[in-house]
Amino acid sequence: MNHNSEFFPRPVAIAILILCATIFATNHIGARFAFDNGAGLFLAVLARSSMALLFMLSIAKLRHASFYIPNHQRKWQLLIGVLITGQSLSLYKAITLIPIPMALLLVNTWPMMFILAHWLTGKRAPNLKTFLFLMLILFGLVLALDVSSINHMNSDWLLGVSLGFLSAVLLAGIMWLTQYQLADLPGSVRSSYTMLIAVILMIVASRFELLPNADALPENSTGWFGLFCLALAYGIAITLLFVLTPKLDMASNSPMLNFEPVASLFLSYVFLGQVLNGMQLIGGAFVMVGIIAIGFSKR
Repeated sequence: MNHNSEFFPRPVAIAILILCATIFATNHIGARFAFDNGAGLFLAVLARSSMALLFMLSIAKLRHASFYIPNHQRKWQLLIGVLITGQSLSLYKAITLIPIPMALLLVNTWPMMFILAHWLTGKRAPNLKTFLFLMLILFGLVLALDVSSINHMNSDWLLGVSLGFLSAVLLAGIMWLTQYQLADLPGSVRSSYTMLIAVILMIVASRFELLPNADALPENSTGWFGLFCLALAYGIAITLLFVLTPKLDMASNSPMLNFEPVASLFLSYVFLGQVLNGMQLIGGAFVMVGIIAIGFSKR
């Protein structure tokens, strides 16, 4: 039986995934406008999580999904909620310290970490082709981060790069737990609980003022517009993915989501005036080629 009829034609699926990646990139542009105009870090994550929670609850309601989670899975659901909150905070802080395309290149290395975790735990045997792609990604990162130049390696740069890598590690952990502990939960239910936990954590963190000015409101209309854009863009992108995933043949096409750093490169230049030098662009291209090659290869 041919199951291809279950999916959109591949050009349509790829176009949708590229659109989603671009909307995700737009979320980060909005975040930078919000932060540059006084919005606090906790407030940004709270806004994003609340909008996504609203959309996910709507999807779950429309699909008549059960919100029951078996006892043995509840701790993993709670952990994923904590991890996604940490991942969001890390990435949003990183984009205030380093160019957005660089931050997104770093976080998009999570598939590399995911594969390495499989190798180290013995769940999958290493192979030479994938190893070579990983080396290409690492080489590209060296170029993209411009580590040969020490002029820009101040404390903000080092912290931004560290938070970008931390965001990738946390995202790899989220994907690992999702695949091996919560795969049988409906996606809308899992995501609803995840976003609910993030909302609660941000409210509690703001209540106890764990970071100074992290819950500060935007100072002007530009900041409010950025905050609205980051929440709406993330909500739209994540909802499109959840609703259309069954028709997108993600097993074959998911690497197209890694278009996000490329989209951010253009958007950051147009709206923020952020520009990477030629060597960084070449490095970024190597990273993207390696990630997409890993995504399309059979491991």
